Amino acid sequence: MMTDKLIDKIRKTGAPIVVGLDPMMKFVPEHIKRLAFEAKGETLEGAAEAIWLYNKEIIDKTYDLIPAVKPQIAMYEQFGIAGLAAFKKTVDYCKEKDLIVIGDVKRGDIGSTSEAYAAAHLGRVNVGSSVCAGFDEDFATVNPYLGSDGIQPFINICKEEKKGIFILVKTSNSSSGEFQDRLVKDKDTERPLYEIVGEKVAEWGEQLVGENGYSSVGAVVGATYPEQGRVLRRLMPKTFILVPGYGAQGGKGKDLIHFFDDNRLGAIINSSRGIIAAYQNEKYEKFGALNFADASRQAVIDMIEDIDQAFAGVER
Repeated sequence: MMTDKLIDKIRKTGAPIVVGLDPMMKFVPEHIKRLAFEAKGETLEGAAEAIWLYNKEIIDKTYDLIPAVKPQIAMYEQFGIAGLAAFKKTVDYCKEKDLIVIGDVKRGDIGSTSEAYAAAHLGRVNVGSSVCAGFDEDFATVNPYLGSDGIQPFINICKEEKKGIFILVKTSNSSSGEFQDRLVKDKDTERPLYEIVGEKVAEWGEQLVGENGYSSVGAVVGATYPEQGRVLRRLMPKTFILVPGYGAQGGKGKDLIHFFDDNRLGAIINSSRGIIAAYQNEKYEKFGALNFADASRQAVIDMIEDIDQAFAGVER
């Protein structure tokens, strides 16, 4: 199971951390842009080359510290076909570095459309007598709003390919409560919608439980909602939780411990711009734009220390 591989990588690195490779042109240092534009022009191809060069340097400086990366596909799609090529190039390079790749694609549809999304990101397609992989991530994020019809095609592919998904349950954004916190009548009581979704994720996950007791059907729960994280950890005991919202969105190490089990497993914490754009943060300005990837490496080290201190200072 892919979650078993993820757990093994977390144990080896001691870092329950995923770096969000969410490049924006405003993050890319001028010297990188200059190289890319000289080669490809001030075009979509030039922009895609810039984000690839930016990604590669960050990966080279951090891959030995972390178990996983999470590229957000929208940051690449904005540059059209060239951007998608950079996305694929990034995925392949991360795999060469033995990193787990979580494709943050947030797909959600039904029937043959859901099957096609699952094949594109996690599976393979028949092309004549050949069988080819598309983007070939290890996990993908999925929106559950369309129900089981939208989720089961992904689970079927995960069974075939030994891969995984993370399903949106309680997201880190400030307006998530507009729908996710709505009270829904359930039997004789009213509960927030995110609890009902969480229980459904746990049910779906029974199909893919690995040797470590965790399913490859995971959940996304924001670091910005630690109390909801505590509730959902209890409701989803076999569910691995992807936790966005650390750092730039306000989540701190002390907010995270309730997402984990007593063995410090069961969750992986994402930081995106807090790591990849660390050099723009006053704390890391000493590195400068030329050494932006060294700033990213230090930000990873500091994040690991923050999480370690949170565990050391709290009784479970």
